[in-house]
Amino acid sequence: MTGTKTVNEKISRGVLNIDALKKQSRTLLKSLRADEADARKRLREHHPKGASRKAADLKVSDAQQILAREHGFISWPEMKTHIDQMVLTEQQLATGWLTVPDTPGTLHIRCGSDIRNTLELAGFRGHFQEFSDPFCQGPVPELPLPVLMQTRADFIADAYGLNIDETQNRQHAEYSALMAAGDYRHIVLWFEHDSYDQLILAFLLDFFGALRLPAKIELICINSVPDVGKFTGLGQLAPDQLRWAWENTRTLVGDSHYELGRKVWKAVRASDPAELALFAKSASATRPIALMAKALQRHLAELPASDNDLSLTQQLVLEILDEAGPLTAGRVFGRLMRDKEPLPFLGDLMFWHVLEDMTTIAPGSEALFEIDDSKLPWAERTLTITKTGTETMRGNQRFFASYCGTRWVGGVKITADGKCPHWDVARKALV
Repeated sequence: MTGTKTVNEKISRGVLNIDALKKQSRTLLKSLRADEADARKRLREHHPKGASRKAADLKVSDAQQILAREHGFISWPEMKTHIDQMVLTEQQLATGWLTVPDTPGTLHIRCGSDIRNTLELAGFRGHFQEFSDPFCQGPVPELPLPVLMQTRADFIADAYGLNIDETQNRQHAEYSALMAAGDYRHIVLWFEHDSYDQLILAFLLDFFGALRLPAKIELICINSVPDVGKFTGLGQLAPDQLRWAWENTRTLVGDSHYELGRKVWKAVRASDPAELALFAKSASATRPIALMAKALQRHLAELPASDNDLSLTQQLVLEILDEAGPLTAGRVFGRLMRDKEPLPFLGDLMFWHVLEDMTTIAPGSEALFEIDDSKLPWAERTLTITKTGTETMRGNQRFFASYCGTRWVGGVKITADGKCPHWDVARKALV
């Protein structure tokens, strides 16, 4: 679907070099022995015995331990082994000596096309299938699947300015591909940690759990990669890093996964989000997929806030404009994704829809922000926060006093009558 997440910036992969790290460890050791404040802070935060170690007693192995922990490893030897393996994999990919990890009878399913080409470069030979209905935005009520598909197509076409026939055709093709998944002996689901991915994953687990296919189904579901400092998604990974994810994080999908998917998908579509809030409380509530809980919590934060009726995304937009505006909508989106959003999940078309919805107010009301030229593409429109926007952002006014639109968070319909559930941002709980 065209709701697929995209960020208009180049994201580079992280690459660890053992020689550079050795040099860094020697430099860090000098700083530690000089008792420099930043070095001591790193020692306390990343060394298991950092609080008790004296500067004069520290060795290069201590500095190496700090660097390893900072890069997401337990120890320096573990990090070195990982680097050696990644270097070997990269060399094998370059020379064509790497073995094919899958078979032509494998189906790779991803909620976007971001890894399609990279999988080929990494030596995978299975079929790639995109399924990217953005359930994190728009209506997802409890309806029979054919009716839900039409409801989703209508929303996607209208919200993102797309041709309805083309949207329906693509929708039909993606859902039909899931129906035909039984033609494959091996299915691999590739997902990450945000609400865009996790809601689709819940749907797929419910869907495949009901079909009970004879195929072996496996899941890759991650929120970090050791040599990537800021992991934002699978799409930023290089071929050798996808191979690493395949070899080190793949798990077999079993009954507990299907049961979780069934329950979460039902809770997502409910008009009362109370059950969904229970799953969002802790990682233990969404076992065996611990990452799902935080994504569900972020999804629930799109409900109106208890103090001002704004979703978290709407709140963050106003904060960005208050701190750095006026800004073009494109720059607001960039700042949101890079700096403000705790769990990035929006694509650009999805973000323009958020802005459009924020301007749906009663005649005569002051908008949350002014737009310099509504004829320009959204990315080029300059936004300036208004007094109403500032006061609403601060919790001194309520958005529903002027809002006259309709939006959805899963199965929860949100209108200005204020009868829908609200979200307490501080307590991270329904009210």
